[in-house]
Amino acid sequence: MKNVLVTGGCGFIGSNFVRLIIEERPLWDIVNLDLLTYAGRRENLHDVESSPRYHFIHGDIADRECVERVFSEHEISTVVHFAAESHVDRSITWPLKFIRTNVKGTVVLLEAARKHWCSQGSWKPDVVFCNISTDEVYGDLGDSDGRFTEETPLAPSSPYSASKAAADMMVKAAVRTYGLPAVITRCGNNYGPYQFPEKLIPLFVTNLIRDKKIPLYGDGLNVRDWIHVEDHCRAILLVLEKAAPDSLYNVGASCEVSNHDTSRAILDNFGRDETWIEHVPDRPGHDRRYAVDSSLLQTELGWKPLIPFAQGLRDTVEWYRQNHWWWEPLTEQ
Repeated sequence: MKNVLVTGGCGFIGSNFVRLIIEERPLWDIVNLDLLTYAGRRENLHDVESSPRYHFIHGDIADRECVERVFSEHEISTVVHFAAESHVDRSITWPLKFIRTNVKGTVVLLEAARKHWCSQGSWKPDVVFCNISTDEVYGDLGDSDGRFTEETPLAPSSPYSASKAAADMMVKAAVRTYGLPAVITRCGNNYGPYQFPEKLIPLFVTNLIRDKKIPLYGDGLNVRDWIHVEDHCRAILLVLEKAAPDSLYNVGASCEVSNHDTSRAILDNFGRDETWIEHVPDRPGHDRRYAVDSSLLQTELGWKPLIPFAQGLRDTVEWYRQNHWWWEPLTEQ
């Protein structure tokens, strides 16, 4: 048995990960700690709420007493840390919110893990802290032909990516200073069901469902490396089960697409042309290109992405078409 603490399990990636564990790891119990901010919704896990192996706790990862209580009462042996403020535009407006959640919250979790897992310098067996990070900590590839590797220096461009880089560094410091059994994953742009409609793909899809134009930043030539959320979650699961402590893995599907071409692909799913694109002023510090080299993960752990972008995008569009109940209230906020 494993007692797994998933932080931010009511968010986009976290809820997909919880669903995967409930379905495929019958000996794992899930404790989902989520503050239920605007992008975290209990409705994201409506289909697993009744499982006896799923436990929801409404709480803040930056609240030390709350986190300590969760570790004690549920005998947590694994942490999968998704909880984060993650929208770059919001970080530009409210950077302190990102520091509180992404940096302070991570440190509170690390300290709780150290207190409950380590006694007189000796760590309990089979415990692991998995920090879910982002390729954005590497900064901007610009017009280069290369890809981010695990050796790429950190050079964050936004308050969001800077806060995630700081969290990564605190995890690495806990490994070096205390011997914490921790792993870090850094993934490219995710898409799929239950993604809050402020991000590019669900925003464009829900706009088109409502017969609204899609707002494309700048010239639309910024390149992102897309991966379906299910492929990402399976990579995390593999890292939890097979990775050595103090491992770092990039997670990417080698699917580089410009924002303009992504817009075009979404429009094709609706049978519409480019007159539905509305170019809007670019955001400050907008990174030009991300691309992730996941060869280490594939070589060492045997992971590979399974969902092609065209298929995953079709499935995602159909999910939003079939689930108005989930996203329509969010677009009215």
